[in-house]
Amino acid sequence: MAKALFALNPDLDRAALAREFAAKRRMQVRNILTDETARTLRDILAHGTEWGVTVQAGRDGQPKSWRGREVRDPAVGREVVEQVKATDRAAAQGDYAFRLNRYSLVEGLQQGWDPGGPMEVLLEHLNAPEFMQLMRDISGMDDLAKADGHASLYAPNHFLGRHNDSHVAEGWRIAYVLNLTVDDWHPDWGGYLVFFDEDGNVETGFKPQFNTLNLFAVPQDHAVTYVPPFAPRGRYAISGWLRDR
Repeated sequence: MAKALFALNPDLDRAALAREFAAKRRMQVRNILTDETARTLRDILAHGTEWGVTVQAGRDGQPKSWRGREVRDPAVGREVVEQVKATDRAAAQGDYAFRLNRYSLVEGLQQGWDPGGPMEVLLEHLNAPEFMQLMRDISGMDDLAKADGHASLYAPNHFLGRHNDSHVAEGWRIAYVLNLTVDDWHPDWGGYLVFFDEDGNVETGFKPQFNTLNLFAVPQDHAVTYVPPFAPRGRYAISGWLRDR
């Protein structure tokens, strides 16, 4: 029998989770999935995903993305290297920048990257009534209508600069990060989801804990901290936004 790809933990205390979200507008939901499901998804991310690259250098710039197979072209590879250098320059000036490995669930579906594959099935589960109702129950936002998503891998030298996800006009209501990295992630390896106050102080930091769903209402200033070169493993996750349209 095939392993389940996405099964919610039936023992979640929805009322308690809703109270926490109402009080803080950001939270971690531990053991969001059954253990078998979470480990199956992690195995897919670690061994069955064609990772592309996405970067942005400067708040006024545009994000640039390449599929994994495209990066294997030497000319594209050189372009990626130059764009990665540009992210360093932007970040050094205090400008917005990011770089990470990525696989877009939505683009993959629209462009037929892997018809019927696990990423298409995962996107269906994220939009299924069971998950969407859980998100409505926790958030108190009854108008949540759909989820988009992408798989992300923050490997050594990757980061996501401070920003606030201010796309409310596009229907973004809640950002989510389903952490699927190793069981024993060490704090020194970075990759934390951190939130800032108006003075730039870190108010809260969320460890990329395995099988934990981070949720926060947008906009809020946040970032993913730099993963240093000595980190032996990458930070795997499924991330995206819960939307009202």
